[in-house]
Amino acid sequence: MGFLYKNFVKPILFRLDPEKAHELAVDSLSILLKTPALPRLMAGVNQLGKNSAPIRLCGIDFPNRVGLAAGFDKNAVCWPAFESLGFGHVEIGTVTFLPQPGNPKPRMFRYPEQTAILNRMGFNNDGAEAVAERLSRSLAKRSRRIPLGVNIGKSKAAPLDQAVADYEGSFKLLADYSDYVVINVSSPNTPDLRKLQEETRLRELLQALVVLNEARSKDPDRSRKPIFLKVAPDLSFEQLDSIVATLLELKLDGIIATNTTMEREGAFRDIDQTGGISGKPVDSMSTKIIAHIAKTTEGKLPIIGVGGILDPDSAKRKIDAGASLVQLYSGMIFEGPFLGKKIARILA
Repeated sequence: MGFLYKNFVKPILFRLDPEKAHELAVDSLSILLKTPALPRLMAGVNQLGKNSAPIRLCGIDFPNRVGLAAGFDKNAVCWPAFESLGFGHVEIGTVTFLPQPGNPKPRMFRYPEQTAILNRMGFNNDGAEAVAERLSRSLAKRSRRIPLGVNIGKSKAAPLDQAVADYEGSFKLLADYSDYVVINVSSPNTPDLRKLQEETRLRELLQALVVLNEARSKDPDRSRKPIFLKVAPDLSFEQLDSIVATLLELKLDGIIATNTTMEREGAFRDIDQTGGISGKPVDSMSTKIIAHIAKTTEGKLPIIGVGGILDPDSAKRKIDAGASLVQLYSGMIFEGPFLGKKIARILA
């Protein structure tokens, strides 16, 4: 499958605008889901066998260690197809409370020589209400066989002093349909979003969501959802320590490390494009962040490792650094849709 992708499919996709190629991939997976019996047949072939023990994290059983990172399926239109491709979980989004078109196009760029993607998408999505309705319909039709995470972010129209209410609105609409919820305060493509990583603002936001989440446990028809925070790779260790201390104090369930980077090193020094970089340039950055979190918390804070996973070795480095699970997205663009399956089998 890797040979077919690299030699036939990838050259065609790479002749298209990156966002057009992405839309084509989403449409193709949506068609797969409508094909009778094929998704389940593919899952039987591509998932690990029944003798493989699941990875239990935050009370959730993951069939393998490899998930799809947020950013691919922003609107929850094709996420069940990734079970068929061998992934062990999927994270949809980022979803904002208000629907928004995102930043002006073009807003996604490939750099094949650097095995990197630069994007400034700007949380383009249909909004929390529409995504919740879509999830309600899809989950009514099929059982969820791999865990589903929902990644939520701040609406661009919401000023910082209204950010808490904005996230609360998304959480209320989407938590029922998730196995875990991710709070994204680290995308570089929404103005001022990363200011929510500052201690006072972060504490206010997370405290409000913790209160909302705990209230769910008192409702017989609902349950508390594990909450993860997604952080940037550009934080200093001092900033990271402050964030981790807040997470431990508020008893959040885990951390996702990391989002895209704003650093412009090496070949990117002279590139005049705003946005966050993913792919190979983030690999060592995110791995160092994971290792630091694991060391300072003595492994007490579950970590999902993301950034620059292009092969089994880069995934293994993140597991060895302290991550329990890993996620990928950019690597799939360069290596093909079955990269998750390949890595999951090696890690198992």
